[in-house]
Amino acid sequence: MILSQMKPPYQITDKILKLVVSISEKLGEVKATHLYKPPTELRKKNRIKTIQSSLEIEGNTLTEEQITALLNDKRVIAPQKDIVEVQNAIKVYEQLQNFNPNNLTDLEKAHAILMQGLIEDAGKLRIKNVGIVKGSKVEHLAPTGSLVKGLMNDLFSYLKTDEDVLLIKSCVFHYEFEFIHPFLDGNGRMGRLWQTLILMQQYPVFEFLPVESLIKKNQQEYYNVLSLSDKSGHSTPFIEFMLDIILQSLESLLKTQNRTLTPQDRIELYKDIIGNNHFSRKDYLQNFKDISQATASRDLKWAVEQEILIKTGDKRLTKYQFNFT
Repeated sequence: MILSQMKPPYQITDKILKLVVSISEKLGEVKATHLYKPPTELRKKNRIKTIQSSLEIEGNTLTEEQITALLNDKRVIAPQKDIVEVQNAIKVYEQLQNFNPNNLTDLEKAHAILMQGLIEDAGKLRIKNVGIVKGSKVEHLAPTGSLVKGLMNDLFSYLKTDEDVLLIKSCVFHYEFEFIHPFLDGNGRMGRLWQTLILMQQYPVFEFLPVESLIKKNQQEYYNVLSLSDKSGHSTPFIEFMLDIILQSLESLLKTQNRTLTPQDRIELYKDIIGNNHFSRKDYLQNFKDISQATASRDLKWAVEQEILIKTGDKRLTKYQFNFT
């Protein structure tokens, strides 16, 4: 729970430290094998998996096949509410890059897209009091409506200024977000979405990592650790659970993808890294250490012919720049 201007309570346990180390190692492998931006087909598949899992946790009935059909503008026979939920989620995930994870206004904008046509106050922090009811008992009594804005400001302040590693902070944010329950509806899917966004800033692979499908497989445990963290007054159990889920999803990505890069793949990946800057063949080789000088020359020659790159200078003084026009 957050008290005004204080750091959310949690302990860094041995388990958390071990998980952070293991995740960091896996992220290193992801970088070394150039999986931080998986092939287009896998990205699309994982995005569909993410949307399907996150919404199924909230009771949505659409299958991956139906979501694929909606992505391709095909007609789907299903409850209208379920279709709207999926269409909204597709829109939000398409715009993920545009949101700043450290900005409360951006969080409200994302919620407005996610819940458009589903609730009246989409994108607005709640001012009413709410409780989460499971069966016949109140599972969680959220902080009163008048405190929500202040609590959310404190949470974003923690996210922006705290010195802890981002992996841990993203889990703390996810838990505290669910505890505060800042919106009347859509808090579960928003909390999971925002954790992804927070992690993406440092590790691009999280945009395409279906963490949600592992949460879905362990849904009961997800709710149990949320409840356990509520009862214990700190998010430690939830951090341990989420880091374990993140580790499993990275292991699964590395297991299923033995990626052979094409020249086009390498050029596309390098474009993300170098942006608008000039570079040499030597710079290019620094990023793809497993290819020969001849292969690097062929890649760059191909990209120049395709007008993807602009070449200047000659021989040793040759420089390249991506053509953004």
